[in-house]
Amino acid sequence: MTKSSQFNQSVRAWMDVFMHRSMSGWKQFAKSCGLSMTQFSILIQLHHRGAFSMSEVSERFEITPAAASQLVDKLVQNGFVLREEDPKDRRAKLLNLTDKGRDLVQRGTQERYRWVDALGEKLSAEERAKVSEALNIMTEAVKELEAVQSPA
Repeated sequence: MTKSSQFNQSVRAWMDVFMHRSMSGWKQFAKSCGLSMTQFSILIQLHHRGAFSMSEVSERFEITPAAASQLVDKLVQNGFVLREEDPKDRRAKLLNLTDKGRDLVQRGTQERYRWVDALGEKLSAEERAKVSEALNIMTEAVKELEAVQSPA
């Protein structure tokens, strides 16, 4: 096996495990809060990207406007999201996270990363240092790729 294919195989195996654990963590947390994954994903998008409109919910999640409205209604009723007038178009509404919504996303993120703490305890100090170094190298390489691939 070439070093390149060994690298690809190792990274892909890690990606599979990581994504499974990560998505399972989100799913369990969302379910424990009485939300669907799509609803929790809306909260995450609002947290990371800021306010957006109902039509953007439909587009981003590839659902009908009626389905988007139903999903958001529950988030509004639970106090996680506010519908506010769009200053650029008074007929349109923008969705914004409330403090309660931000807190929920932060709690979900902490819960999602909990397994990383357990993983770190399984590794020796030397292994943690090697993994940290390798991940830092990969993170910088990805940033460089993104800078080249996405115009400013």
